[in-house]
Amino acid sequence: MLKKNEQSLVLIGSRKTSRNPQAIATQASTSEPERKAKSSFYSLNQKMQPPTPFSGSEKMLANYVPIYVMLQLEVISVDNVFENPAGLEKQLKQLREAGVDGVMLDVWWGIVESKGPKQYDWSAYRSLFQLVKKCGLKLQVVMSFHQCGGNVGDAVNIPLPKWVLDVGEKDPDIFYTNRAGTRDVEYLTLGVDNLPLFSGRTAVEIYSDYMKSFRENMTDFLEAELITDIEVGLGPAGELRYPSYPQNQGWVFPGIGEFQCYDGYLKADFKEAATKAGHLEWELPDDAGKYNDTPGATKFFGSKGYLTEKGKFFLTWYSNKLLSHGDQILDEANKAFLGCKVKLAAKVSGIHWWYTDDSHAAELTAGFYNLNDRDGYRTIARMLSRHYGVLNFTCLEMRDSEQSADAKCGPQELVQQVLSGGWREDIEVAGENALSRYDRAAYNQILLNARPNGVNRNGPPKLKMSGLTYLRLGDDLLQKKNFKIFKTFVKKLHADQAYCPDPRKYGKVIALERSKPKIPIEELLEATKPIKPFPFDKETDMSVGGALAESLDNLFNTITSIFG
Repeated sequence: MLKKNEQSLVLIGSRKTSRNPQAIATQASTSEPERKAKSSFYSLNQKMQPPTPFSGSEKMLANYVPIYVMLQLEVISVDNVFENPAGLEKQLKQLREAGVDGVMLDVWWGIVESKGPKQYDWSAYRSLFQLVKKCGLKLQVVMSFHQCGGNVGDAVNIPLPKWVLDVGEKDPDIFYTNRAGTRDVEYLTLGVDNLPLFSGRTAVEIYSDYMKSFRENMTDFLEAELITDIEVGLGPAGELRYPSYPQNQGWVFPGIGEFQCYDGYLKADFKEAATKAGHLEWELPDDAGKYNDTPGATKFFGSKGYLTEKGKFFLTWYSNKLLSHGDQILDEANKAFLGCKVKLAAKVSGIHWWYTDDSHAAELTAGFYNLNDRDGYRTIARMLSRHYGVLNFTCLEMRDSEQSADAKCGPQELVQQVLSGGWREDIEVAGENALSRYDRAAYNQILLNARPNGVNRNGPPKLKMSGLTYLRLGDDLLQKKNFKIFKTFVKKLHADQAYCPDPRKYGKVIALERSKPKIPIEELLEATKPIKPFPFDKETDMSVGGALAESLDNLFNTITSIFG
């Protein structure tokens, strides 16, 4: 039985398998004897067909994990200019020669729709797409509805469109807000998802119109299958989360962050939800600390306030608002790209600090209601499953031994939990490295996560990620030493196979179907029950080399620097 509070707060809908209406109608009009006869015929026919022979290399292609490299954030300027096509072309050709499958690119809302509502300018991006195509690479595009600037690795500043910021001047509650009243202008609060505050449009309608315009203006690239993935930005840094740890507000690792639900719209929503649950007196937390606190320094986390009835109600509301936000926008994305041979994806942040603390405080403030006895990620995977979505997770390169013991980090266990949750929900799982790394240890950790039980020389491996996006293209990556190791890394992701230009030989390429029906409350809550993750091997069987290889690299570089 569901508790009353759970019934009032779960907002997502059904995972029933989608079925072709024509097939259903045909089945209904066919008699039972006919169906049995057809079934017998098909079974006999399949038995009569000789097995298709596969070569050793074709079998190994089933282990192939494609790799995309993120382009520089500033490749299209804030003024919507593709400024250095010649320089980028040189770099793209180097990637192609290294066996890289494609590149990932942010398509910034703040650039394309900067002039005014529905005034889209895709010209610079079209030029860039043409260059990517010319260089023989595929393309992942991110519908970037967030600001660039203020987060780890942000090298440039690309704000939201000025006409949106102008609305915020008069109504600052359109932005996420912490308990002290500080606004975060990098992404619109999900509290305005369905409010027509932007020249008569809601935030969700704005995102939907943007994606529809992208499809209309990039039809030729979509039909040519240049674009393989559409990653839908669902929050700060493009991730499905609250902006709980903003560097531009003073957060530093490993602070627990702060809840971001104190704008007027979300405060009113919580009050309405609490009243419906019979607790008019409940307010949003006022004891959860500040950005750089530890869990033990706060009453909400240190004194187990998150385990009280009120605490559980708040966290259910907070996390479900985020799930509903992602579900609704992905539904619009599905409608916008229906029929295209692309995959929809959503990125989830790898918040690994305080993961081994009972409170999981940093995850909770970001909106991931994940505890030792409650899975906060498989619910996201289940929501994605109804949109045929890919779960893209970060921090694949990190190992527990590299982290500060004081921060109670658990990146390896976190990755194992999240990837396993995606696979158990029967969706594709992809990933990224969170920080720029060029060392063999980081590459080997990524390779382990990409195929946690190794390759299968007779066909598909037991577990495999659908793709890896590497952060990021730049001069550091292309340095001779770094690029040499990177090329080995690409080959190992490809399971020692040559570059394969046809994604059909190692993955699925099908036209995007319409999202399945909404998930019932009971089915969504089932996904919060912890399930033991799949076992991961201790080391990858496709290593790029270890400490000895690293020492030889260093010796070679020292000799080269001395003798030139």
